[in-house]
Amino acid sequence: MYPLLLELQDEYPETNLFLRGDSGFADVLMYEKLETNKTSYAIRLKENGRLRKLASEIEHELYEKTIQNQIDYAVVYGSINYIADSWHQPRRVVVKIEKPYGQMAHHYTFIVTNMELKDEDIIRFYCNRGRMENFIKECKLGFNMDSMNSHSMTVNANRLQISMLAYNLFNWFRRLVLPAKLRKLQIDTIRLKLFKIAAKLIHSARYLKFKLCSSCPYQEQFIKTLINIKNLDPKLE
Repeated sequence: MYPLLLELQDEYPETNLFLRGDSGFADVLMYEKLETNKTSYAIRLKENGRLRKLASEIEHELYEKTIQNQIDYAVVYGSINYIADSWHQPRRVVVKIEKPYGQMAHHYTFIVTNMELKDEDIIRFYCNRGRMENFIKECKLGFNMDSMNSHSMTVNANRLQISMLAYNLFNWFRRLVLPAKLRKLQIDTIRLKLFKIAAKLIHSARYLKFKLCSSCPYQEQFIKTLINIKNLDPKLE
């Protein structure tokens, strides 16, 4: 990753760089390179006995918080200074300890970071890395971006560009015209709820009218979408 980091800094010198990664990126050389190049990071650490011992006061806070209620979900956050055997200096480690609903066991999350955000914000920043996997999944399953079945690199590249165009058009469609309740849904769900529904198209001299089944569960969202499209360009009336 280091050559990529240098390339990004050369091309965008005024841009602040951030990196978040799972425990596979937990390496002292990685931390040092990131700190040398003024890159902010939040990287997960594997749980171990030393970390749990240092977080004992934070865990005690969770015990105090749940002493009267051992059923409901509860969570506490905190920070500790930690230095592993291979580190030359201590680093801030943000701790999240949670008690799942209906369970007595506690789950730990340890994030090493050089950022100065609040503990909860560090955890929230790290957890957002999972969203990227959802985007990748939508690209593969919703837009067939992994379907490169030609022996020609040119054909595959053009096919990928078409898929990217469709993906970007859909994102504009989602942001500009979809009702608020539908904007977080992926393309497969939107196709099912708005596109692949039975309707009768009535063509008159001046209008095109969609007549939906009276029992269609998505009538309201469909109508709101059409109204938003019309508001983008009054000529569409």
